[in-house]
Amino acid sequence: MALARGSAADLLIEARAGRLHTRLQEQAGFVLGGRVGTSEVASWQRSLPIVLTDLVDAGLGDVEVLLEHQLPHSKQRIDVVLCGVHPRSGDSSFVFLELKQWSKAESYLSEVINIPGLQGRHLHPTEQVHGYREYFVDHTPALVERPQAVHAVAYLHNARRTDVSGLLQDNPRPTSRLFTMDDKAALGEHLNAVLDAAAARQSNVAAGDELSGFAHRPTKPLLDLAAAEIKDREQFVLLDEQKVAYELVLRAVERSRAAQTRTVVIVEGGPGSGKSVIALSLLGELARRGRAVHHATGSRSFTMTMRKYAGRGSKRVQGLFKYFNTYVGCEPRELDVLICDEAHRIREKGTDRYTKKEKRDRADRQVNELINVATVPVFLLDEHQVVRPGEMGSLKEITTAAEALGCQVEIVRLHDQLRCGGSVSYDTWVARLLGLGTSERPIPWSKLAGPLDEGITLSAVASPEALESWILRQRSEHGGVARLSAGFCWPWSDPVDTPDGARLVDDVQVGAWKRPWNAKGDGKKAVPGVPESSYWATDERGFDQVGCIYTAQGFEYDWSGVIFGKDLVRRDGMWRAVRERSKDSEVRKADELHFGALIKNTYKVLLTRGMRGTAIFSEDPETQEFLEEMTR
Repeated sequence: MALARGSAADLLIEARAGRLHTRLQEQAGFVLGGRVGTSEVASWQRSLPIVLTDLVDAGLGDVEVLLEHQLPHSKQRIDVVLCGVHPRSGDSSFVFLELKQWSKAESYLSEVINIPGLQGRHLHPTEQVHGYREYFVDHTPALVERPQAVHAVAYLHNARRTDVSGLLQDNPRPTSRLFTMDDKAALGEHLNAVLDAAAARQSNVAAGDELSGFAHRPTKPLLDLAAAEIKDREQFVLLDEQKVAYELVLRAVERSRAAQTRTVVIVEGGPGSGKSVIALSLLGELARRGRAVHHATGSRSFTMTMRKYAGRGSKRVQGLFKYFNTYVGCEPRELDVLICDEAHRIREKGTDRYTKKEKRDRADRQVNELINVATVPVFLLDEHQVVRPGEMGSLKEITTAAEALGCQVEIVRLHDQLRCGGSVSYDTWVARLLGLGTSERPIPWSKLAGPLDEGITLSAVASPEALESWILRQRSEHGGVARLSAGFCWPWSDPVDTPDGARLVDDVQVGAWKRPWNAKGDGKKAVPGVPESSYWATDERGFDQVGCIYTAQGFEYDWSGVIFGKDLVRRDGMWRAVRERSKDSEVRKADELHFGALIKNTYKVLLTRGMRGTAIFSEDPETQEFLEEMTR
C-alpha cells in the first residue's frame, strides 16, 4: 500500500502547489497509524518536486507513480515506485526509485558508506534499493518467474558526481543504477528504456493496480532456509541496517587480519527485527570463506534446534553451534568470529557444576570470555528479553567490557519487523500494553493499528478452551504452525509411569481445562509421542503441550495462544507482579527492583512469537477484562 499515487504530471501539480507533502502527511496518519517526523515531511517537500519534474521532462508524465509504498511484512517503504509498460515487450514494468538528499557521501566499504553530518553507518543506496527489489520479488509469487519486470534505481538529486565519486566507483550493485543531479539526462534515458513514454494512460494505471494488488506470502520461517544458507549460498535478503551489520562484521574480519585490530559489533533489535537472520547469514558466509567461526547462545532449546535443522546431515555444521559457557578458560583469539545470538542471556559467570577445575581456575566474567575468544565478537540482543535473574547482556555492559579490553565498538540498531505479520504497530502495542521502554499508556489495538497492520490477527478470548479452539481454527483454515504457551504459574511435574509407558502430567489447569507443560530437558525420561523440550516449538507433536518461556524464546510460529497466569495482574490501572504466584524458582529469587521487569519481559516474549496471529487469555478476571479492552 502506498501513501499516495497518481500520474507524475498530476502529482507534480500538487507538489508545486505545496499540497503533496501535506497529503502524504495526512495519509500517513491514517495508513501508518501514527504521525511521521517533521524531517520526513520536509524531505518529501524538497525531493518530490525535483524527481517529478525530471519525470515529466523525460516525457514520462503519464507514468503511474506510487509514493512511500510499503514492503510486504516489513516497516520499510520504497520512496517512489514507477509503474508502466515496457517499450519492447509490452508487459508491465516497475521501477523502484530510492531518493537521497545527500550532497556528499564517502565510501567506508563497498556496501557501507559515511554521510558527513549524519551519525552511524549507512547502506550504499544501490545496495539498499537492490535489497528492496529482491525482497519484494521474493515475497511476491506473481513476480518470482519474472523478476526482470522490476528495476532498481538510486537518485542522489542534490549531489554532484565529484562529491560522491567514491559511491560511483564502488557501486556494489551495477544492475541497480546510481544517478546524481549531473545525470538527469542519463536518468531520463534509462527510465525510457524500461518504461514506454507513449503508453496509454490507462495502461500505466493498470500496471499500478497490478502492483498494488499483488498477493504476498509471509516471510519464510527461519529454519526452512537455515541449512541451505550455511552450506550453499545466501538464502536471506538483508535490508538496510541488517545489511549494514553484516558488512561491518565482514569488514572487521578483513581489517583484523591486515592491521591486527579487534572490533566488537553489537546489533540491537526487537523481536522479529532480523537478528537471527543476520547471525545465520554471517555464519554461512564466514564458514564458506574458511574462517574459524562459531554461533553461540545461552539457550539449550535454540542451540539444539539449530544443530538439528541448520546442521541437518552434517556433523561439521552441527559443531558450529555452541553455548556461551563453551568458552570458559579458552585461549584468546581461538576464533576469527564468535556470533553471540540471544546475547541478552549472557550471565555474570559461565561456570557451573559441570565445569572442570582447570577451566574453573581460569574462568573470567562471561562477557570477557566471549570477547576474548574471537578477533571479531558479534553480539545480537534485545534488552527486553531478559527473563531470568543473572542475565546481564545489555548494550551498556557489552560496550563497557569491550572498550576495557581495548576493542573498537560498532553499534547497529535494527528497526524492521519481520515477525507478527510485518505489522508496523504490533510491537509498539505490546510495549505500551506492558509498559516496557515507553511512558505511553496502553491503547486498544483498534486505535493504534492501521491498514498496514492487516497482516496480524489479534484477539482476547474468554477461556482456555476458546484459546485452544482459536489456534486450532486458524491452523485449519489458514495452515501453518500453532502453539499454546503460558506464564510459569503452574508446577512442572516429572513424567509419571503408567502401564502404557511414561506420560506427562496435566499441570496447567484453569477450571476444568488442563494440559501438560512441554517435556522437561536435562536428560529426563522420554515420553512416547512427545518431542524433547528443545524441539517443542518446531516438532509438530509440540501442539499438544503448553510451552513455557524457556522453550518459546528465540522461536517463531504462525499462530500463538498465550495464557497470562496470576503472576502478572492488572490492578487500579497498573500492572502488579505477584511473586507468590510464580512457579519459576529462579525468577522468584530476583529482588523487588527486577522481579516485575522479568515477568513483564516473559510475557513480551510470549506475545511476540506469532508471525500471523496471537490470541490471549488471563485466568485473572480483572486482567482478562483489561486485555479484552486492549484487543478491541
